[in-house]
Amino acid sequence: MAQTQLDPAHIMQVGMGFWPSKTLLSAVELELFTELGDDSMTAEAIRDALGLHPRGILDFLDALVALGFLERDGEGSEGRYCNTAETAAFLDKRSPTYIGGILEMSNARLYGFWGDLTEALKSGKPQNEVKHTGKQMFEELYGDPARLEQFMQGMTGLSLGNFEALAETFDFSRYKTVCDIGGATGQLCAVLAGHHPHLRLTTFDLPVVAPIAERAVAAAGLDDRISIASGDFFADPLPQADVITMGMILHDWNLERKQRLVRAAYEALPDGGAYIVIENLIDDARRENSFGLMMSLNMLIEFGDAFDFTGADFAGWCREAGFRNVEVLPLTGPASAAVAYK
Repeated sequence: MAQTQLDPAHIMQVGMGFWPSKTLLSAVELELFTELGDDSMTAEAIRDALGLHPRGILDFLDALVALGFLERDGEGSEGRYCNTAETAAFLDKRSPTYIGGILEMSNARLYGFWGDLTEALKSGKPQNEVKHTGKQMFEELYGDPARLEQFMQGMTGLSLGNFEALAETFDFSRYKTVCDIGGATGQLCAVLAGHHPHLRLTTFDLPVVAPIAERAVAAAGLDDRISIASGDFFADPLPQADVITMGMILHDWNLERKQRLVRAAYEALPDGGAYIVIENLIDDARRENSFGLMMSLNMLIEFGDAFDFTGADFAGWCREAGFRNVEVLPLTGPASAAVAYK
């Protein structure tokens, strides 16, 4: 029987994965995709526009072609580069579906912090700004309103697809009111308002976030549909509503705080109400959703004791709080909505 030929290609692809990652992140940092926009440019024109050195420009641009992030018409110095359909939609800052904000943050913060993953695995402690300032990420972020607004605007593109999928997948016709906890700019409420005209919506976050949400809601022309509420979801009761939502909130906390938030949602809901969390839920067997598992490692790096979780984990916490049943709805990519019914 012939022995199967082993191939180290996958090992090398993952082991050297920081090469393509940093190539893309630097392109986002340089605003290459925004500079290109709807046009095509030669390497020399791109080099001049971005202030780059001659040595790396062709390797950089052609690597992005090979990775599928740029298209090129022609060869050598005569070649002209342009965005792909995906980079035009998601990485041009003028596009309403821009998701580069999360990549900008990853480049500026996470790329360096992940270099300390080994230390995080040994110590169980965060490896972010807290090592240098003693302040947790949220304390740093929420202490600077301008930086906070930039961060929240950057996250909006990342969440849009999942919010649209939730609005189309979950049956909101049975409910009249929704409160989004940790609602930031009010984006989830705005998406739901667009899909379901009968809903009355509230976005709830810390007081420092209220002016940011008010500006975003006003810009969307939804002042009459979306209310802004302020408070601390660990110190204050949650606003009552038929549906309580939390988008990428629960994974930021340790087990005890997760359970407190689940209980708080249960207490704010009427009988028949629904509690919806949007997360990169890890598959119950913990074998498939590599993004969800690595997001959990990212929570280790950011917070130490925070972690991502499976649908079964969430169902267990919800049953303990009194919810009667839980279902999981796939959204986009690695993300899902877990829904608990009271």
